[in-house]
Amino acid sequence: MREITTRVDIDASPAAVWRVLTDFAAYPEWNPFMTVEGHPRKGERLTVHLSPPGGRSVTFRPVVRRADGDELRWEGRLFVPGLYDGTHRFALTEHPDGTTTLVHDETFGGVLVGPINRRFGPAVERGFEEMNAALKARVEAQSEAVA
Repeated sequence: MREITTRVDIDASPAAVWRVLTDFAAYPEWNPFMTVEGHPRKGERLTVHLSPPGGRSVTFRPVVRRADGDELRWEGRLFVPGLYDGTHRFALTEHPDGTTTLVHDETFGGVLVGPINRRFGPAVERGFEEMNAALKARVEAQSEAVA
């Protein structure tokens, strides 16, 4: 497994999704999968704590490569380049009806991808799905409260 790709449709604008997605300080209130410290700005180094369901928690220090309202993407690695590298991405697509599709994925590279992803990949994918569902619920609840 060199890639995990999940998606969710959210009944809100990309701007509403972006506000919740990039409000890292509020993640502990709703996000069951990860917490993030830092700022969603290109070049910023983040501290990301992942807690996959049924898996072991892990902390990474990735660098933001894109944060522009359409996509939040960061790149991280385990110890040294080429060992276990990952590019984590949240991409937002607006639809004519005002809804948004979030594609939440990660692409992996390096010599340890096979053994690490065989062991932890399914739990990480469940974590993505749980985060997507929680993000959808939070954004839609906030959108209803504003309406």
